[in-house]
Amino acid sequence: MEFHKTEKPLRGEITIPGDKSISHRSVMFGAISQGRTEITNFLQGQDCLSTISCFRKMGIEIENTSKRILVHGRGLHGLTAPTEILDVGNSGTTTRLISGILAGQDFTSELTGDASIQKRPMGRIIRPLSMMDATIESIKGNGCAPLRISGHALKGIHYQSPVASAQVKSSILLAGLYADGKTSVTEPALSRNHTEIMLRSFGATVTSEGTTASILPDPDLHGQKIEVPGDISSAAYFIVAALIVPGSEILIKNCGINETRDGILRVCRAMGADITVLNAHTSGGEAVADLLVRYTPDLKGCVIEGDIIPTLIDEIPVIAVLAAFADGTTTIRNAEELKVKESNRLDIMVHHLSEMGCDITGTEDGMIINGGKTLQGAVLDSFLDHRIAMSFAIASLACESTLTIRRADCVNISYPAFYQDLERLCR
Repeated sequence: MEFHKTEKPLRGEITIPGDKSISHRSVMFGAISQGRTEITNFLQGQDCLSTISCFRKMGIEIENTSKRILVHGRGLHGLTAPTEILDVGNSGTTTRLISGILAGQDFTSELTGDASIQKRPMGRIIRPLSMMDATIESIKGNGCAPLRISGHALKGIHYQSPVASAQVKSSILLAGLYADGKTSVTEPALSRNHTEIMLRSFGATVTSEGTTASILPDPDLHGQKIEVPGDISSAAYFIVAALIVPGSEILIKNCGINETRDGILRVCRAMGADITVLNAHTSGGEAVADLLVRYTPDLKGCVIEGDIIPTLIDEIPVIAVLAAFADGTTTIRNAEELKVKESNRLDIMVHHLSEMGCDITGTEDGMIINGGKTLQGAVLDSFLDHRIAMSFAIASLACESTLTIRRADCVNISYPAFYQDLERLCR
């Protein structure tokens, strides 16, 4: 797919799709609750549809209409043994979170996914779940999917996680629903906390203190009404687009700004970006607001490291694009987690931005970007990574010649209408 520099500023309002993390969790938690869960603004991307598919295979009735999702939950112990392998597609969230739930069931199940999922590290959940007495194995013996999980009663533990990962934390907390006592997870830094917020709303006893989250077993979970806020990870592309294209002004409506996810906003402000938060409120315990973003010609480089990294881990590719257009040096550290996402996002961003003329150097855990150079078009590969494809589509808006992205349709994983929405704002 070919992309070209825009001749017009980006103008208008946009309502971005529902948050991917919250969409996944709303279906999962609804499935193991009693009664009906009604979900609006659900993200109809391939990853979240994989979650729906998996729970349907375990006997959960899920109605998917254009206006809402209805999950007819059967309680904590109401899932039935699937008659076929659970296919998670490209979804790491589905793989890791559902494993925690499956570990406490009274049946054996297998789950697998696409070629990318079969390379992503699952030892990070296999280890703690095994400490809880779960029977979970990597079928190929390489610490990756496909996985076989023989469910049974579990024991509560206090796990010191070596990584700040919401997927790891959530997998353990969900297994803790089926344990014999309290289960706790302590992280090196606080990862996104959607699981803790939503489980509380369904009726679980979840406590948080510093970077430790704890859950008590065997709660009475009850179906809820959930309005999924817009996904800040999807909003990030339009934020960066407005900041780098002269004359742009975009209002992003109903965007989630949970403090464990708002690192992109903090980085943009550190770079001098013109972003105004409007209509701030809470919905289902989640912070939500409208974001007014205006072109900012004098962006400055900054240092991005430490505890802020888990709050913007998915946005680092598009932050690298933003840094390429800012004056001065941007240094990104402590982002080694990007090496084991849908692709090795660190290496790919460094390689492709270099091809476009950016002064960028990769490091063991990040990159150093000397911004302000004019970028040129190139022929790039998405590596079937939706965040790579969207990041370079944004870069194309301000580069000097045609940019071609191979396999650009991978955006369907998280944002099927991304290119149409971008084109509409450029008219």
